[in-house]
Amino acid sequence: MEDLHELFTKFRGEFPEVERREAELGREIHERGGPLPEKTRWLVKAAVSAATRHHRALETHFAKAREAGVADEELLHALLLLIPTCGFPTFMEAYGVLKQGRRSER
Repeated sequence: MEDLHELFTKFRGEFPEVERREAELGREIHERGGPLPEKTRWLVKAAVSAATRHHRALETHFAKAREAGVADEELLHALLLLIPTCGFPTFMEAYGVLKQGRRSER
């Protein structure tokens, strides 16, 4: 997948070994860290990014989730689950990222 954020591309160029090791750890955890199916793993990553308000990571996780076959309705459900614990404003920020990403793909 192509980098979605210019800042990450700059980081990758400046610290290639750090990026390689971080990516390797991420793949290890994502692919072999436990029994969750791929779509579920991407939904969890999207929800965690939304809950912690990491919007750049959220954009990336939405894109990777879609590549793995996660429907926007499933992403929206994962975001709605934030409301009772994280609050409506946190949900709305993530909802905005979800809706903005769909507009830019058209």
